[in-house]
Amino acid sequence: MFKKILIANRGEIAVRVIRACRDMGIKSVAIFSDADKYAQHVRLADEAYNVGPAPSAQSYLVVEKIIDAAKQSGAEAVHPGYGFLAENAGFAAEVARAGLEFIGPPPEAIEMMGDKMAARRAMIDSGVPVVPGTEKPVKGEEKSIEIAKDVGFPVMIKAAAGGGGKGMRVVKSVDEIKSALRGAASEAKSAFGDDRIYIEKYLPQPRHIEIQILADKHGNYIYLGERECSIQRRHQKVIEEAPSPVVDSKMRQQMGEAAVAAAKACNYFNAGTVEFLVDKDMKFYFLEMNTRLQVEHPITEMITGLDLAVEQIKIAAGEKLALKQDDIKISGHAIECRVYAEDPVDFLPATGTIRNYREPAGPGVRIDSGVYGGAEISVYYDPLISKLVTYGKDRSQAIARMERALAEYLITGVTTNLSFHMKLLEHPEFLKGNLSTHFIEEHYKKPDELSNEHHLAIAVAAALDDFKNKNKALSFKKGDLKKTDGNNNWKMSGRPGVTKAL
Repeated sequence: MFKKILIANRGEIAVRVIRACRDMGIKSVAIFSDADKYAQHVRLADEAYNVGPAPSAQSYLVVEKIIDAAKQSGAEAVHPGYGFLAENAGFAAEVARAGLEFIGPPPEAIEMMGDKMAARRAMIDSGVPVVPGTEKPVKGEEKSIEIAKDVGFPVMIKAAAGGGGKGMRVVKSVDEIKSALRGAASEAKSAFGDDRIYIEKYLPQPRHIEIQILADKHGNYIYLGERECSIQRRHQKVIEEAPSPVVDSKMRQQMGEAAVAAAKACNYFNAGTVEFLVDKDMKFYFLEMNTRLQVEHPITEMITGLDLAVEQIKIAAGEKLALKQDDIKISGHAIECRVYAEDPVDFLPATGTIRNYREPAGPGVRIDSGVYGGAEISVYYDPLISKLVTYGKDRSQAIARMERALAEYLITGVTTNLSFHMKLLEHPEFLKGNLSTHFIEEHYKKPDELSNEHHLAIAVAAALDDFKNKNKALSFKKGDLKKTDGNNNWKMSGRPGVTKAL
């Protein structure tokens, strides 16, 4: 087993992996940019290394600096978290080339599943159902029109190297093809450096359901049930739950076996997630595979009792899976709300300093966060504050506990989407489990549509909060922190870490 692991990430996922390392008796190494000097993950790790200026392109995305930090610290392995370089095949290869273990799948699997066209072809060859569409990139307006007519409108134009909703366009008629092609290709080129696109059938009211898998280096594969991820805004998940309210044991087995077949198609090992779209007739189709630990992994942990970050580390160290498929039992229900610093009207990020921060607690409540009172929500990174998770014996109890937790959660100083989550959880269609990826746009009543009385109440509450907190000292002031900066700060915590700039 490893003695020391570097976490090539920041925020709540870095904190999550640091805790897994501590549970296993493994030393953890954090990296940080200038903007994250006082971040939570830096405080909790055994060591920390500065890897550059605030922009991620100059710090968290600089492979050479990360590997240099790993070597200087004496780390034996690198955990990429999610985002940044987590699904970068080149990074995984460079880690291996440096004599370090990459805690994730092999570079070849990352590369295959990162290319949507290659992934589609592999799934077809493996018998995994895919949404009807092209197997190769399309070029030219006339050819695209011909394909779209053959597939049947509406269709989806998608980036071959895409993800996160970028390079995607829904086309309902021939008249929309030209502008959609141009827009999708341009966005794909900007986001991924690859303007290849393909066409597939658009499913009008799909559910987004994904299967968590684990695979070791000895050819053993298991699936850990499904997660319902249909509540999305701008193709980004905001509420997830496990298990899905509509998946029965037979469908779970079918989807699980398809997910394992997808993993085997690319000789996968470590943790991964195979995502499916499910139509109104409950037919499922391969969407993509995420070759990393998912943001929403905690809800799978809650219903299976497994620690996926620990399992990742064990697999990377060469251990065999301790469990067989028959050993996996699903118990209870879990829900996750992604708490963002963002305006719930237009979902634009909100930046600033968190004034007061109080996390909810009590039975069935878990928080994965990377902030504290006084922490900065920077313009440079994703504005995720935390992942709020609740667990119950059934879906109703999990929802009730989530409503309690949301009501207890206190975050001031930045705008958050806490009220947004509360409104969605109270919606009758959500309570019935009638979900689709269009749920928010169809059912969410934005704050600007609320009554004048409600607006007045919000304004009064905000004014009172501002009055109470005006001139109030932050929980952590930068001036105070600087007094214990550098090695002294680590020594005060009983840790020998360094903060040497690379």
